[in-house]
Amino acid sequence: MSRLRVMHVVVAGDVGGAERLLIDLARRPEASSADHQVALITPNRALARYFVDAGLRVHDRGQARENPFAYLRQAFGSRDVDWVESLLREQRADIVHTHTFGSHVVGTRAAQRAKLPQVRTEHHVMHYFDASSSAFTRWAAARTDRFVAVSAYVRSVLSKTAPAVAERTSVIRNGVDTEYWAPRPFPTGTFRVGIVCRLVPWKRVALAVEAAALAAVELTVVGDGEERRGLEALVAKRGARVRFLGHQPDPRPAVADCDVILSTADHEPLGLSVLESLSMGRPVIAFAGGGIPEIVEHGVTGWLVSESSGEAFATAIDRARLDRARLGVMGDAARRFAKERGSIDQMCQGYAAIYGATSRTA
Repeated sequence: MSRLRVMHVVVAGDVGGAERLLIDLARRPEASSADHQVALITPNRALARYFVDAGLRVHDRGQARENPFAYLRQAFGSRDVDWVESLLREQRADIVHTHTFGSHVVGTRAAQRAKLPQVRTEHHVMHYFDASSSAFTRWAAARTDRFVAVSAYVRSVLSKTAPAVAERTSVIRNGVDTEYWAPRPFPTGTFRVGIVCRLVPWKRVALAVEAAALAAVELTVVGDGEERRGLEALVAKRGARVRFLGHQPDPRPAVADCDVILSTADHEPLGLSVLESLSMGRPVIAFAGGGIPEIVEHGVTGWLVSESSGEAFATAIDRARLDRARLGVMGDAARRFAKERGSIDQMCQGYAAIYGATSRTA
């Protein structure tokens, strides 16, 4: 049986979980039962290179702008919609798959013109509540055939704010390549914690800096973003021991160099870097919000922190440091969870089922 042809519409500037999921799907056409291409509109040339270097077939619109006016022109003008529609017809796409907010209106209009069904992955829910985006994303949602939520938490939010969307939503957890994210020995010597994420406000990395200062431990920060300068100032003010490594194409050595990984985000939809750390056998200390409790089991694969304070995270870090001999047992449990309930194969099988059902009912 020939595989379905899926065109992913990506209008974005960052390299994040949505983009990594797309690469994982595209690299496994047999498992996802589809051949994947990308229609890309981005101001970030690094994102274009990221897709190309990963071996994806990318149709690059060229340098784009990122501001409210540019979004309105892309979404409601004709040029970008015409371009996506022409790609869909030229490449004989069977399904349109949209991801980030920027792609919602453009991808939906192009799919409607080409008379193609559309799948949309909800990687988070912020665009349903932000006044600047809610009307646009809801307009597109009303014209989308099927949805995927990356966690039960995301679907539960949809059930309250957009019940009609929730009715068409399946939960498919983002998966990780457990062979790539394989366990490595725990470090010896200095106890160290790490955090891997974009340095943006909602990730709340300042809590990790405060916790590291209070617990007097070394903190490794992997990632970059608009918050970096402020975080560096906080490090100097608090006298914390922090290494900023910036964006790392391969963060595995940094994760392996830590005893425990932190996740301080508020209402994290799922936490792909958390799953990756679990797969590497590292216990995780995480804020108990969003989809995190679905993947971190308190006292088994890590610790859940219910209070948004540096003190609460410092207390959990102290607990891990004082019981350092137990981290190996927790790491083994974390690895088992990743293999049994967070694998990339399970994710691809889920999308294969969604693509098949969408194609049959188109």
